[in-house]
Amino acid sequence: MKRLLALGLAIGLAMPLATPTPAQAVTVNITIGTSLNHGRAISCSQGQRLLQNRGFRDVRRIDCRGRIFIYHARRGNSRFEIALSSRTGRVVDVRRIRR
Repeated sequence: MKRLLALGLAIGLAMPLATPTPAQAVTVNITIGTSLNHGRAISCSQGQRLLQNRGFRDVRRIDCRGRIFIYHARRGNSRFEIALSSRTGRVVDVRRIRR
């Protein structure tokens, strides 16, 4: 029994101990918004083209002042009022216009 214990102790001491590796900092690149305009604000005409590219037709500019651009457009047989963020070009709100 003592011999077995001594053998186990000898094997345990002979094996290298597992040492934890130090933590490494990782660089994370987080971009907010879309890459449509590489973070720059869009113009009113760019917003109109974005909506046309998203399937809307007869896009009319209603209000292009401030942080939100407002457009009226058609899709299918329905009319919509669409709000775009002037900073990112993202659709912020879509409302169906009833006649």
